[in-house]
Amino acid sequence: MEKLQKVSGKVAALDRMNVDTDQIIPKQFLKRIERTGFGEFLFFDWKYNDDGTLNEDFELNQTRYTDACILLTQENFGSGSSREHAPWAIREAGFRIILAPSFADIFYNNCFKNSILPIVLSKDRTDELFRIVLENEGYSLEVDLVEKSVTGKGISFSFEIDDFKRKVLLEGLDDISQTLELENSIEKYEKLFVNERVWVLPDERKSL
Repeated sequence: MEKLQKVSGKVAALDRMNVDTDQIIPKQFLKRIERTGFGEFLFFDWKYNDDGTLNEDFELNQTRYTDACILLTQENFGSGSSREHAPWAIREAGFRIILAPSFADIFYNNCFKNSILPIVLSKDRTDELFRIVLENEGYSLEVDLVEKSVTGKGISFSFEIDDFKRKVLLEGLDDISQTLELENSIEKYEKLFVNERVWVLPDERKSL
């Protein structure tokens, strides 16, 4: 998994509450068996009109948000089903940071498995950021996971994050990598287990 230590870039403002995973990546695109290729379908039902043309009224279709890598949104982001396709689509669309007052639990945890940092903000801080982003086209932030800080023109604050989740992103550890970090302990346990329970071995191995 790709490491995440510091991200600097443009902020895209999605001023919507209770954005669920079916709105993030609609169900008709879940038939794919690969983990790739979902980015183009992010917010598909909002992004396009029924006739397939681009919906000019959808916030993220504005050219001011082209190449944004930080998503600013509202409460309860990522609610609905537990589909991991949602963070896959967000990551492939170029977003590495999501700022919101709250997240659905499963979505929040899935982000850390996909090199995305979700940061919980107070409602006042969220409102302040929306005001700044909407008033300043091309507004950018720097998010430093090492220092646990967010800085930009006219704003600077720190954020809280679980130490283990922070380590996972800083070191780029997926579930397998986390298990391999315990390889020596696992091998010691397996040897101890077998020595104490020889009877579990096939007959041909008991004499080894």
